[in-house]
Amino acid sequence: MKKFFTIATLIACLALMTSTVFAESAITRIKDIAKVQGMRNNQLMGYGLVVGLPGTGDSDDTWQMIQSTVSLLKNFGITIDSALLDTDNVAAVMVTATLPPFVREGDTIDVTVSSMGDADSIQGGVLLQTPLRAANGDVYAVAQGSVSTGGFVAGRGNNNRAQKNFPTAGNIPNGGIVERTLEDELGRNGQISLSLASADFTTASRITNAINAAYGGNVAHAANPGRVDIDIPGYYQANVVQFVASIEELPVMPDTIAKVVVSERTGTIVMGGNVSVDECAITQGGLSIRIQREEDAYQPAPYSYGTTMVVRNVETNAREEMSSSVVLPATTSVSDVIGALNAVGATPRDCISILQAMKAAGAIHAVLEII
Repeated sequence: MKKFFTIATLIACLALMTSTVFAESAITRIKDIAKVQGMRNNQLMGYGLVVGLPGTGDSDDTWQMIQSTVSLLKNFGITIDSALLDTDNVAAVMVTATLPPFVREGDTIDVTVSSMGDADSIQGGVLLQTPLRAANGDVYAVAQGSVSTGGFVAGRGNNNRAQKNFPTAGNIPNGGIVERTLEDELGRNGQISLSLASADFTTASRITNAINAAYGGNVAHAANPGRVDIDIPGYYQANVVQFVASIEELPVMPDTIAKVVVSERTGTIVMGGNVSVDECAITQGGLSIRIQREEDAYQPAPYSYGTTMVVRNVETNAREEMSSSVVLPATTSVSDVIGALNAVGATPRDCISILQAMKAAGAIHAVLEII
């Protein structure tokens, strides 16, 4: 206990001798904290059939596969009764893909194939030509090719079966062909806009100042905390790509809010350097309960007709440990708080509970986020 008060006194003295220090963010490129508006991905989705499976496809109870197979054969002039159809080598799947910006017809993209029925595996199957549509219903790509899952299923039934990874979902590298250009002219109105990854007034202002200092005048202005509009100089009108590349390399110091992130599942605490703490007193105590079970054997008297008996004794001990108190002055950072709590033997979960209580008391000036 004497050692604890020595450490706590040392921490308090160090905190009193130092003034409030706000940690600065690292200098980074504009490219790493913002992007040009219009450079966004688009999600595509389609419904298709995977054929050529070795009996691991959907069962006859999967009506969507039966109906799709009958419709497919009808397109080729083949009429068949769905009741007579037995296709364990066919599986109904959903096909998804991400369409990157500035793609043109003929470019290839990767696609993901996922079973939507009761197929055991789609490994080794071939996806038939599947149109991929965007949210507006237009077809932007067509997918087809051999499916690779990276997994397998061996055996049948629940007890005699071995499985690795997830054989009901796989990929087709470069399996999608772009059928519609998704390219917009960059800076066609003589202006581009930067979209910040995290909206912040200070960061947007610093980006604006850095661009104006590099190109002169007032070519950039912050429309809001999440967007900076930039007028393209006349000498860059014919080479907008080079202009954007030069802007992305400009150094800037982003600003961040004071935040403490804690994970109760793993006991992890991550905090920023600009978190401040008001003067507060922390008391941490614990109640230790220990339950022991012992078995004793009682033997009967000699030459008696008794039998040996086993008796279980339960012993319960409860001990309330002496609480540990820490007094922290103002301007102490959260790192000092954690250091003081670690000095008295507080566990990471105890630290998380104490941080939550300090936030509720208004002693921490930061956003406390629990994940």
